Amino acid sequence: MGNPVVLFRLMLLTLLSLMPLPGYTQANIEIDTPAIASLKQSMQQRHNQLEPYYAKGAIGLTRDGLVAMHDATALPLSARQPVNALIAAENQDRNALYREIARANSHPEWEADIRSIFGQRWIELARSGWWYQNASGSWVRK
Repeated sequence: MGNPVVLFRLMLLTLLSLMPLPGYTQANIEIDTPAIASLKQSMQQRHNQLEPYYAKGAIGLTRDGLVAMHDATALPLSARQPVNALIAAENQDRNALYREIARANSHPEWEADIRSIFGQRWIELARSGWWYQNASGSWVRK
């Protein structure tokens, strides 16, 4: 399977390097500010905690670049609240990341486009067996 930290870094680097914004001057998706660096680090650390829940099918990737509970019954009752807290923290960082990238490019209006592109790329980079939402919002197993 490989080291989850290395995998996450590779996924994030690939994601950040392949994202032109249609209809716009290309955004600098690799832009780095202290806020963006901090968000990436936080997300990378949390990924190690989330990964087993992706693998179990309990959580999945949404089409709008977030993480959501896919199947709570895949978790013991005692794990549901902690997993929901992880999801909330991850989504807070993801929302902040999209906003910060748009802001750092001096185009806060690009946030929705950045979010959409991240959503597509996260799904493309997801491992086989992970769940994601397709364009219509239905859950699909990769």
